[in-house]
Amino acid sequence: MPTFFIPWPTQESVMAKSQHNHDGESYGKFVRRQFTKHRAGVWSVRIVACIAVLALFADILASDKPLVASYRGDVMFPVFKQYAVDLGLSTWDPSLATADFRTVTYDWAVFPPVPYNPTSTDKTLTSLQDCAPSGEHWLGTDNIGRDVLAGIIHGSRYALSIGFIAMGIALAIGILLGAIAGYFGGFIDIVISRLIEINITFPRFFLILTIVAMVEQGSVWLVMTIIGLTGWTNIARFMRGEVLRVRNLDYVTAATALGYSSPRIIFRHVMPNAIAPVLIYAAFGVVGTILLESSLSFLGVGLPPTVVTWGSILNKAKASTSSWWLAVFPGLMIFITVCAFNLIGDALRDATDPRLRQ
Repeated sequence: MPTFFIPWPTQESVMAKSQHNHDGESYGKFVRRQFTKHRAGVWSVRIVACIAVLALFADILASDKPLVASYRGDVMFPVFKQYAVDLGLSTWDPSLATADFRTVTYDWAVFPPVPYNPTSTDKTLTSLQDCAPSGEHWLGTDNIGRDVLAGIIHGSRYALSIGFIAMGIALAIGILLGAIAGYFGGFIDIVISRLIEINITFPRFFLILTIVAMVEQGSVWLVMTIIGLTGWTNIARFMRGEVLRVRNLDYVTAATALGYSSPRIIFRHVMPNAIAPVLIYAAFGVVGTILLESSLSFLGVGLPPTVVTWGSILNKAKASTSSWWLAVFPGLMIFITVCAFNLIGDALRDATDPRLRQ
């Protein structure tokens, strides 16, 4: 009777088969698979997502107005957008937006977890000891009675919005100019390169301070725009180098031979294949933007005094060195956010490394 030999799969054959499957996967799946191996990067994404939730639901998590309440048998939801029967008004008055709704005696009310606005002051605090963390104010208050936890929750909205929007402006300018300089070369490349070098010669931080000082009243959009317009130079240089590498590949030569226009080749063939490393740099750029905004707020310039950010809370710590909570908690939020974005950038850089596919 003939016998059949069935070979047992060796470790080398299993690894070869696995390698063959990995070689056949798309680049996007490869990047996601490599990114999930970076545990610090995955946890950093979760941390940034939690900060984004704080920013998105800041008005629900920290506010001096109840989410829903009943007054004299009339249910109000949301309270701050309907009417204030406690003041004898049957229609909503915009001036009531600053009214202290916590002093009203409701039939029942559901307040946010932090029943304070970042700009509302607690007038019952009379000494520095009263401003320290307590059961009433979990992370304490500043010297004028503003709740620190409410300021941190609402400050996350400004930190992320300024970071992403300002970086978006810088990316749009840097990617466009870098792609044009790298693709066309010659005189256009020389002009854009000299423009980049001129912008780099100016100290960015002091340039922003000078521009902000020339404006009578700053705003969030002004700070976003200035940071974005002064932060595109490194992106343009990086994009230029990537386009110089990609434009000599065969598919670009084929597109040129087919008679495609330069804008079509740049936007549909060159940029999609050169932009991935630049987007990784953007993760690190968001870190620099958040730190820059925090530095401006710490110095008390840029944003209006009524806007509470992490840096403005740190600014209050200068007035009282014994108020440790004003430096520790907002400083910890800045540290966590900066570390999270840096780790995400590291994970993306490792995940997009083509040498890992070998």
